[in-house]
Amino acid sequence: MAEAGGLLRGPEVWAYVLDGHERLRISLAELTEGKERESSRLPGWTRAHVLSHIEGICRAQTRQARYALKGELIEVYDGGRPARDAGIEAGAVRSAAELTAAVTATLAEAEAVWGSVGDADWDRPVRYRDGDLLGALYCWWRELEVHTADAKLETCSAAWPRELCLHLFDFLAPRVPAGLTLVESDGPVRHTFGAGGTGGGDDSAGRAPVVRGRLTDLASWLAGREPHHRLDGRLPDLGPWP
Repeated sequence: MAEAGGLLRGPEVWAYVLDGHERLRISLAELTEGKERESSRLPGWTRAHVLSHIEGICRAQTRQARYALKGELIEVYDGGRPARDAGIEAGAVRSAAELTAAVTATLAEAEAVWGSVGDADWDRPVRYRDGDLLGALYCWWRELEVHTADAKLETCSAAWPRELCLHLFDFLAPRVPAGLTLVESDGPVRHTFGAGGTGGGDDSAGRAPVVRGRLTDLASWLAGREPHHRLDGRLPDLGPWP
């Protein structure tokens, strides 16, 4: 695939999510007492904050699925963003053992619920972005992979699967200047962002900017994270997360 684009089928996304669950479980094995208080890759957040957020968003999107399968709609978070933020702070005071147990239990709950989604269920409506079950699962996949890397344990963005990187190119397009081209340095991907971007794509010489690097590093930069390897080219400012 030389360009980003195209939705995966629900079972395909779910297979990638299950792989992400397993990598998170492996990472949690190294969360010894005290490490939860160390800094994460997110400014102002410890590992405990990141893991508390992972637990919360996993539970929230699993709830979207549980209610959708009953033909019902429910808000992503009771109380909206303020309640979500308060829950992260409250959960971040827990010990490494408590966080590990909580996240592990939430992953098991997610697997029980999402594993029961059938082929005919993926277009069931949900409250998340007024979308469908497939969109909610895509959200959990993004949050799982990006924040597992943020926790700065065993797994980092270099472990992101290619399909996730290509999905991030599509999902994060609204924050990218139109005309920017990303080129995979060790693969076939060459992706130019179009009019859906933030604008301002030409550099001072009138040429559309080109950035080259490993696919995982390009996706990491798009997600607002520090790439593991240097990217070649002028990096434009990015807009907010869509």
